Amino acid sequence: MAIEENAEVGRIVRAVEREGHIDLEAVEGALVTAVLRGGGNVLEKLLQAVGTGRRNAPLHCPRCGAKMNSKGLRKKRIQTLLGCVEFERSLFVCSLCAQTRYPGDEALGIVGTSYSPGVRRQVARLAAKETFFEVSVDMRELARVEISRKDAERVAETVGEKMETWMAKEHQSLRFHEPPPPEIPKTIETLYIELDGTGIPMVPREVEGRKGKQPDDTAKTREAKVGCVFTQTLLGTEGKPIRDPASTTFLSAIETSTTFGWRLYSEAVRRGLFDAKRIVVLGDGAEWVKNIAQTHFGTGQFIIDYYHAYEHIGELCRALFERNPRQYDTYHDHWADYLWEGNIEMIIKEAGDLLPTNPRVKKDARTQIGYFQKNKEHMRYAQYRAQHLFIGSGVVEASCKHLVGARLKQSGMEWTVRGANSILALRSVVLSNRQEAYWEQQAA
Repeated sequence: MAIEENAEVGRIVRAVEREGHIDLEAVEGALVTAVLRGGGNVLEKLLQAVGTGRRNAPLHCPRCGAKMNSKGLRKKRIQTLLGCVEFERSLFVCSLCAQTRYPGDEALGIVGTSYSPGVRRQVARLAAKETFFEVSVDMRELARVEISRKDAERVAETVGEKMETWMAKEHQSLRFHEPPPPEIPKTIETLYIELDGTGIPMVPREVEGRKGKQPDDTAKTREAKVGCVFTQTLLGTEGKPIRDPASTTFLSAIETSTTFGWRLYSEAVRRGLFDAKRIVVLGDGAEWVKNIAQTHFGTGQFIIDYYHAYEHIGELCRALFERNPRQYDTYHDHWADYLWEGNIEMIIKEAGDLLPTNPRVKKDARTQIGYFQKNKEHMRYAQYRAQHLFIGSGVVEASCKHLVGARLKQSGMEWTVRGANSILALRSVVLSNRQEAYWEQQAA
């Protein structure tokens, strides 16, 4: 915008010239304010023709289908990235059910909100990373947009819900995709699917009547299931696999394992499940994890996370040798070596021979032995290393901390299921670098 087109900018320039020196920060702030105000005036003029005038075709009610009648113009203020602007648009009311519509709002993408798409996009991006209070502060400091903490929460959760709807529609279309003919060559070397769960602190009503880990068997959290999909092509030093750069996509929600299983399967299809030469599923030994692996990825290789299995070696040694530190250290190192080689049968045999007579200790030790017995066919770590496969689910465990923990498990936070799932959807899209795809389809 030329100086002569903005009187306020011209006044700032002349004031600086009179002073003979520049306070750069002050001038920057004044010019930004002036330019934004000028841009807001231009935007306001551009909006005057939107949603008004005679229609070429009648408008029909989305609820009952009846013809809607014009009831004149109504004003609306919109918070944009250029400041607050005001425009008038036509109101239509259904002659039968009194449903209302503002075609101007529909054209601008501001139905049911007073925040422009640009503001909503920036709020959502910030809310994926920081608290709603920090969003409010940063929008004011960085974008000069005033939005309250509560409005930031409403905007972010609304965008998150729409992102979830977008992903759900996409996943539904992928759910029943058929594999390509076998003669078509596969282009992905190895596709990995990892899954895990982590607790999110909830408001009391969301955990009422649920069993949990508190001393009184009550719950304070709900489990968010977390999944990630990535590809691996190259090997590093010593033949270790290397995750393909920027290949990881994430998903997370508080929902049943059945629903999450379909969510994870559909995402794997989107990422090239049918194009993969090799499919590997990594997770702990939880029953819901194994059920998803068997139900949706039965042709792949399911691997129990090595580090999770290593923790069970410690649990087994604690059960057997709690009062004998020397034996604990000896057998822990010994069985860890067996585990590394995938020789689970020797762990089971030797631990079984050492079962004590104390009923409580014996029960705890048998529980740990049972874990290895059930999962031994998914713990052949020497074979997996020879095949140059990942044996640890570090990617999804990091996702639990980063995607979920860093945003939803901060001190003092409590969530509703709706609010948590909205932010989980938002963070999944942002961390998967899919926000541009989402906003492009919104603008279409």
